[in-house]
Amino acid sequence: MELQTLTYLVVGASFAIYLGIAAWARAGSTSEFYVAGGGVHPVTNGMATAADWMSAASFISMAGMISNMGYGGSLFLMGWTGGYVLLAMLLAPYLRKFGKFTVPQFIGDRYYSKTASTVAVVCLLAASITYVIGQMTGVGVAFSRFLNVSSDTGIYIGMAVVFAYAVFGGMKGITYTQVAQYIVLILAYLVPAIFISLNLTGNPLPQLGLGSNISGTDVGLLQKLDLVVKDLGFDQYTTSVPGSKLNMFMYTLSLMIGTAGLPHVIIRFFTVPRVADARYSAGWALVFIALLYTTAPAVGAMAKLNLHGTVNSAVGLGQDAEGHMIVNPEVITANADLYAPEASLNYAERPDWMKRWETTGLLKFTDKNGDGRIQYYNDKTANPEVQKRVQEAGWQGNELEVNADIIVLANPEIALLPNWVIALVAAGGIAAALSTAAGLLLAISSAVSHDLIKNVVNPGISEKNELLAGKLSMVAAIVLAGYLGLNPPGFAAGTVALAFGIAASSLFPAIMMGIFSTRMSKEGAIWGMLSGLLITLFYVFAHKGIMFMKGTEYVDLIGGPNSFFGITPEAFGAVGAMINFGVAFLVNKFSKEPPHHIQALVENVRVPRGAQAVRGAH
Repeated sequence: MELQTLTYLVVGASFAIYLGIAAWARAGSTSEFYVAGGGVHPVTNGMATAADWMSAASFISMAGMISNMGYGGSLFLMGWTGGYVLLAMLLAPYLRKFGKFTVPQFIGDRYYSKTASTVAVVCLLAASITYVIGQMTGVGVAFSRFLNVSSDTGIYIGMAVVFAYAVFGGMKGITYTQVAQYIVLILAYLVPAIFISLNLTGNPLPQLGLGSNISGTDVGLLQKLDLVVKDLGFDQYTTSVPGSKLNMFMYTLSLMIGTAGLPHVIIRFFTVPRVADARYSAGWALVFIALLYTTAPAVGAMAKLNLHGTVNSAVGLGQDAEGHMIVNPEVITANADLYAPEASLNYAERPDWMKRWETTGLLKFTDKNGDGRIQYYNDKTANPEVQKRVQEAGWQGNELEVNADIIVLANPEIALLPNWVIALVAAGGIAAALSTAAGLLLAISSAVSHDLIKNVVNPGISEKNELLAGKLSMVAAIVLAGYLGLNPPGFAAGTVALAFGIAASSLFPAIMMGIFSTRMSKEGAIWGMLSGLLITLFYVFAHKGIMFMKGTEYVDLIGGPNSFFGITPEAFGAVGAMINFGVAFLVNKFSKEPPHHIQALVENVRVPRGAQAVRGAH
């Protein structure tokens, strides 16, 4: 069957499943809308949590960032996975026992202040909306390629689908839809990875294939990749780091503690009946997450080698008579000349997958030396040997621009896999983006309708009107997310990293101190959250523009890009968190200590027995 038709069928079938589940699991009460009635099985919740967790950034962009960054890209793996463990072990059980199902609700009660709750709502909205931008970016990338529409049109379609099952189904509909989405996305990730690992190394397990020799040779896959990228002026794949080691550490830390402060994942631990179930579902979620996260490094490395092999025949990869990618062991071991005139791919003979991605604008070719061939290398390198070889070869600049967000989606096409695998990846990429977008939109909805309107503005609001307010606020969030997704501040993974930084600098310290410090006052928490949020947004907006609007950057005002010890805006959340903690403890010294009943409440939450029912969900 023709690829486009098959893609429409597979993606359409997945949409039908999502919408059918949403119709079956409609939310009829605020309890079902916010926490799915609190009766979800731990394994089911673990699978839904994994889908909620593995967003477009994880599925679409993470392996692309690892492919671009090499070893340094492992910070996404360490930060996000470590953060989930931190959340599951250190925060979620205590929050679940406390009985409040939203972060602002917990902060409002723990710090005995509606002001603290309102500040938490503002922090939550800043982090969640930024996160949703990354999902909408991923939706646009996936739709633009596989449904043969523009990226903007893809975002509009994604908004409509999320609207259909999130607004009407609430957490109940989202939970069971996310189970289906997890199954789709994990199959879409693992199947092509297994195929590609078999093609390149003969090993069906990508995790082991990454450390194996290339088929028919005694040359390791990573060893060959290092040779290729170094010869072409890129940093060595297995040792490169993003900026300084300090920046890599702060980046990892920001992702880790930002993960623990993300509200849409925390809410998931209130959909199960008991605290013990919350722990079990956290463990199952980690298993389901590990299937993708342990595969991502192999996907990134193999995709990079395949890409270089496509545009440069001296790498040692080719095609057989049926169009399948094959390994040329003699060329692999010979380390042929990558700068030979005939090695570069003739643009007129480029494979169909390049033509398809060029129409999206995410893959671009510019013939800078007019030879009709594609030269793909690092033209910014300071390596004198590479510069000499470039000059001798007559190359006049890198001619291929590859958006990092297309690596996973294009990977099966680059590896010339069957059409049904490519169609499955299309459905998986879309599922990953939509699943997390729905969870985030619910977090935004509950923050506005429950934490702001019911708890602060209008405590006497009826359940029916609160449910209506929740749905209307979700609609508004979908529209805003779609608008911002049309003009994202960067790659999906980079944008999501900003969201984690905002959560790290604002919510995480307040939650930690609320659980583990009986004497932290409301004044300390409020000023800590505000200072952490504002200093992080100030640094981020300096680089990315105010509210991520291009043209409003003021990076010169702070002394130039990454002026604070070379720390990038994506990594600055860890700095914001330190400021949050520092300000909170300083203000706390000059504030009254919390009332005795609050201190007793905090002590009781940490006792590993019993659990209060989820309050506030009627």
